[in-house]
Formats: sequence, structure tokens, C-alpha cells
Amino acid sequence: MRLLIDTSKVTFTVGREVQPKTDQNGQQRFERNTNVPMWAVQLVAMDDGGAEVITVTVTGHQPPKVAVGQLVNPVELQAIPWAQNGKNGTAFRASDIKAVAGSKAGSASSS
Repeated sequence: MRLLIDTSKVTFTVGREVQPKTDQNGQQRFERNTNVPMWAVQLVAMDDGGAEVITVTVTGHQPPKVAVGQLVNPVELQAIPWAQNGKNGTAFRASDIKAVAGSKAGSASSS
């Protein structure tokens, strides 16, 4: 079962260029079942309570086409709790990250 996050009252801005999601050896990771590349997208999530920086994993043959400073919507955003070797946290995953219509970033070009 997938539990999706309600993002209707949250604004997301890209905080850093999209990076390949890498393993401990610096090699790009691939989704286990599909062998599709994984990408890490840093987002600044803002709501009435303030802001938080999260890293969202997206799979795709190409990285999401978003730019630093651009307003975006993570599609089907999930929070996945994890625990390993005495450490724990929350991983975020989305099926896609799409630019908000009409938003532009300083380095984005309209083509």
C-alpha cells in the first residue's frame, strides 16, 4: 500500500540542480524492479508553519526538467520511514516533479 502526502497547502521550490541518486561508491542507483535510473531533487517545502528542505527521489530515463528556484509540484509524493543500523529517518519519493505552469527560475529558459 502506498500512502500519499497531501501537498495542496505546500509550496515547493527547487533548491539545487537535479543530481543522480548515488550509492556509497558514488555510482548512480537504479530502481530494483525496472532498472530505471534514480534522481535526487532537493526541494524547499513551505507552508504556514515555515520551511523545510527535503530530498525527493524520482525515477526516469531522464532527470526531471526543473531548474533551481522554480516552483514545482511533486506528483504522488510519499513519505517512507526507514531504519537501518540504529539510524532512522524519512525518505521522500515522487512519481515525477513538474514545473508549476507559468513559473520561471533565473536559469530556466522558455523554449
